[in-house]
Formats: sequence, C-alpha cells, structure tokens
Amino acid sequence: MKPCPYCAETIEDQAQVCPFCNTSLVPAPGVSPTPLPADAGTSGKAIASLICGILFFFLPSAIVAVIMGHLSLSDIKRSAGRLRGRGMAIAGLVLGYTGLSVLPILIIAAIAIPNLLRAKMAANEASAVGSLRTIATACVTYGSKFNSYPPSLTSLGPSTQPGPSAANLIDTQLSLGQKSGYVFTYNGQANASGTITAYALHADPITEGATGVRHFYLDQTGVFRVSISGPATEDSPPLIHP
Repeated sequence: MKPCPYCAETIEDQAQVCPFCNTSLVPAPGVSPTPLPADAGTSGKAIASLICGILFFFLPSAIVAVIMGHLSLSDIKRSAGRLRGRGMAIAGLVLGYTGLSVLPILIIAAIAIPNLLRAKMAANEASAVGSLRTIATACVTYGSKFNSYPPSLTSLGPSTQPGPSAANLIDTQLSLGQKSGYVFTYNGQANASGTITAYALHADPITEGATGVRHFYLDQTGVFRVSISGPATEDSPPLIHP
C-alpha cells in the first residue's frame, strides 16, 4: 500500500490509476508526477475552527467552528500526515458544539429571567401593601387599648406579655421594619400632651428595580398612596385597588 502522490489517499502499490482522484499514476515519457509536499504546514481551516470555537457565544461563530472543524479533519486525513492541526480542529469542534448546545439555554434564560424578576417584584409589592394593611390594623387595635397610636413598630411586635412596649400585634419581621424585599418606616406624631394622634407609614423597596419598583405610603386616614419616582408621601396619588 502507498499514498497517492496527488490526493494522498492510500492505494494499492500496483495501481496505475488512483480510484479516489482518477489520476493516472503512469506518467508520460519524460514527465514525473508532482507529489504533495512533505510538510504542508498547519491547516488554516483548523485554525479558523479553533478561533471561531473560542467565540462560540456568538451563534454564527459556533456554526462556523463546527463546519471548519469537519472540513479540516477531512483535509488532514487526506493529506496522509502532511497537514497538521488535528488537535486544533477537534478543539474547535468541541467548542462549536458546546456553543450550539449552550446558546439555546442562554436565549431561554434571557427571556425567562426578566419575566421571573418582574413576577417576583409584583409579588413583593403585593406583599408590601398587605403588610401596610396589617400594620394599620395593628395601630387601630393598639390605639383602642392604650389610647394612643404606637410610638414605633417594635411597640406592635410579638411578646409573651403584651403591653405598650410590645403589644403582640404583628410578627417579628414587620416589627423590625423589613419583609419581602421592602423596608417599612413608621413615624408617630404626638400632640402637646405626648399622645400619638397620627402616624405615617412608608414602604420602600430594599433595592429599587430588583426587589420592587413602587413606593407606598399609608397614614391614619387609611388611604394608600403610591409613587414610582421616589418615596411616596401624603401628596402622592392614591393606589387603586390596594
């Protein structure tokens, strides 16, 4: 067996015509065949496959890496060892196929993650409104018991022996002023005798744009107010269907 001097495919020693490239192996008188060079260097297609494979996160690059890798391996096989770059071609193929398998996941994630984030923020905002309603109800209950609104959120917090300093009307998270991605701020307003006759409740996202977008406000009037451009106040527009 010997390699064809024209296409490098393995052929029989006595073959007079290459069955692969159909080239006559019997030269005309005075003419010798032009064989392939002993070392044809590194396959340019293998190099291109590797480079495109490294850039697999771009969809066209991953496709090119796969195509060039297969073409390069085919050329290297036909060269009977004269053409180098098999390792680069295989690396390009691996990276290219990796890109083709990973990119759909990345595309789905790019679509799904923003939707999940919006759903999470909507849930946090609904929870914040519910927490404001819970605190407002607790304030009314506290006032009926102690003839004054509470001086702070901790005054509404849990206790085994309810009293003015811990009335056991809200859970620990709310009494500490933070729950479901929102921070709750309570400000009591006392009259001349020290009795707290009014209050202002603020609910603001811990990380705006990540845990929530809207800011909420509620006072003793029971009107929920909302703002998307900063903390809500008593002058902010009312929240519809709180």
